[in-house]
Amino acid sequence: MKQKKLYLCILLLFFLVGCSQRTTEEIKKVPEIKIGLTAYRRDDTFINMIISNIQEEGKEAEQQKNMKVTMNIMDAKGSQTMQNEHIDKLIEQGCDVLCVNLVDRTVAATVIDKAKTANIPVIFFNREPVKEDLERWNKVYYVGAEASESGKLQGQIVVEQYYKNNTIDKNGDGKLQYVVLEGEQGHQDALLRTEYAIKTITEAGIQMDKLAGDTANWLRSQAETKMNQWLQLYDDKIELILCNNDDMALGAIDAYENIEKELPIIVGIDGTALAIEAMMQGKLTGTVKNDAEKQAELIFKLSYHLAMGEDVAKNMNLLREKYIFTKYSIVKLEEMTKEDGY
Repeated sequence: MKQKKLYLCILLLFFLVGCSQRTTEEIKKVPEIKIGLTAYRRDDTFINMIISNIQEEGKEAEQQKNMKVTMNIMDAKGSQTMQNEHIDKLIEQGCDVLCVNLVDRTVAATVIDKAKTANIPVIFFNREPVKEDLERWNKVYYVGAEASESGKLQGQIVVEQYYKNNTIDKNGDGKLQYVVLEGEQGHQDALLRTEYAIKTITEAGIQMDKLAGDTANWLRSQAETKMNQWLQLYDDKIELILCNNDDMALGAIDAYENIEKELPIIVGIDGTALAIEAMMQGKLTGTVKNDAEKQAELIFKLSYHLAMGEDVAKNMNLLREKYIFTKYSIVKLEEMTKEDGY
């Protein structure tokens, strides 16, 4: 009887060891990808939207693909020096792919050379490096949207409002007196958004008279400060405020509300939740949606294929082997449903 019990114990022990080994083997088979991401600043509403959506894409992939997704996300807080340190750190940590929202697009070559030495693919997003830098290596990509398109659509919003409501021209001089809140000095998106918005408006037969324009670095607080200054100078002369993004448009609204003045035509770009809320309240005239959800989906999908060593060209719709662009669209409140979250 004792021998029988001993035999059963040994059998059970072998069974448990075998199960343990199989469990370990199964765990080892679960694929893991490591994504290193550095953003120019997390307090930029649109950038934060993209990052949050990338994180959601990672969680979804873990569930659907039975894999582990590790993301190390760093905030450069507007400092290129800090971002360079982030790049070095992420490379040292052995990430499979680098996702970079540059502080300064002119230093892309440095980032690419570091990544190339470590053989880690790079995905730039939102801030597009120059073509020559993207061509430095065959494992460099860009995900974003055509800035000129957002400018055209922003201009269309103004044109529609102008011909629908002739009271926009407050002084009746046949011109729109306007100011521009720009993103950053020399930033390609800021330049193109402004250029094509004005071009679209003037080509529609609307004369314009520029009162002022200055950078507010995409920030609500800086836009409010700048508008406070312009209101002291121009007061009711301002008939239109063109803003390179929604945060600055909201800053302009803040300035007007602080002194309880009637709002002029104010248009933004990005289609953030706060901007759409301001539209619903009748404060913001309009905005152009920059598809953060789609960009995040494409950034993660591209990261996944690169990290898994798969053929990107076969799995992604690349333009000129380097670029993936999403489309802008004018936000129309009447087309929104409860499913959109508004």
